[in-house]
Amino acid sequence: MRIGYPCVNIGIGCTSARTFRLRSWSPERFRSTVRENLACLSRTLGFNIDHGLLFFRITSDLIPFASHPVNDLDWQGEFAGDFMEIGDLIRGSGMRISMHPDQFTLINSPDEGVAVRSVRELEYHAAVLDAMDMDATAKIQVHVGGVYGDRESAMGRFLDRYRDLSPAIRRRLVIENDDRLYTLADCCALSRDCGVPVLFDTLHHECNSSGEETAAALALCARTWRGTDGTPMTDYSSQEGGARRGAHARTIDLAHFGAFLAASHPHDTDIMLEIKDKEKSAILALAAAKTDPRLAP
Repeated sequence: MRIGYPCVNIGIGCTSARTFRLRSWSPERFRSTVRENLACLSRTLGFNIDHGLLFFRITSDLIPFASHPVNDLDWQGEFAGDFMEIGDLIRGSGMRISMHPDQFTLINSPDEGVAVRSVRELEYHAAVLDAMDMDATAKIQVHVGGVYGDRESAMGRFLDRYRDLSPAIRRRLVIENDDRLYTLADCCALSRDCGVPVLFDTLHHECNSSGEETAAALALCARTWRGTDGTPMTDYSSQEGGARRGAHARTIDLAHFGAFLAASHPHDTDIMLEIKDKEKSAILALAAAKTDPRLAP
């Protein structure tokens, strides 16, 4: 079991998600931004390794405009050495990484333009992980998408589009239950039809449950993961008090997290803390889990 946090370390003074406006595009601006982003990613990973945080979600903004037609540069080739150094750092530490495209990545959209742009975005994410020479345990997670007034058709469209994806994407893609539209049971039904692994999101399950308790939910998800996929992944958060339903907590509720750890036994899972204070809560969670026999050494 690994514990980590997504995208940004709020304490080290840099971000790997620097970008710029499309109207400011130039090859020089692009290259300098990518260099800064990759350097900050290396710093972030070094911090995580030093603190035992061995699960990290790389920001989708690492390579600005990577899937946009304006960008015809061979960024994988130009930065190949940087990517390989980062990959070596990840592998040498036993860390696991993932990525999560934004909410506009909707492969089941009835709008063909949206679907095509979504596939391009997935191709970009797969290219980043391939450039780092990550194996198939480095995942790209997405939501199933919209319902668009007809759930059966929307799920059928997901299956059709999934089967048309390149092997480079399919080997990495996982789906997660969401807080409004697609329950864990819906995701598992799609998995039975196409083999896509299912990531368990605890807060979304609290908001939009198909009835399973934590251990049963993790067991259902585990059955969708193959050996080459690695340990099943979980997104963990608790509800922020006084905020809209489904809002992630600002800082970790250690009692709630402890109850999740207890309820999740005996299933092993890598835990991504979707908590707003990022590494601060991840360090507290790691300390809270220190006696858990599942914890990675």
